[in-house]
Amino acid sequence: MLGVPAAHIKHVTVPGALEIAVALQALADDESQQALIAIGCIIRGETYHFELVANESGAGVSRVALDHRLPIANAILTVETEAQAWERADDKGRDAARVAVEMARLMKALAS
Repeated sequence: MLGVPAAHIKHVTVPGALEIAVALQALADDESQQALIAIGCIIRGETYHFELVANESGAGVSRVALDHRLPIANAILTVETEAQAWERADDKGRDAARVAVEMARLMKALAS
């Protein structure tokens, strides 16, 4: 995918969107990472919890990226229904992979 060997791709699963930033932080601590992708989905429920999880998960992703100076493509979907999530998943994942690779290349060029 985008010139990235499969052996260089690590897939980690977490139990929820709020845990994504913690996993990203652990991955970012390994200085061999050139970019990360946060993929998840938050489906609106009947309470304020949706906004809280959406805001905090996004802020956590940004914080890890800035703290580690590491590109993190944020592909955490916020949707109304599961059907909407499946409609957007492929495009969002593909876009996030492209962004991660482009940003990794840019960061390498800026460091030179």
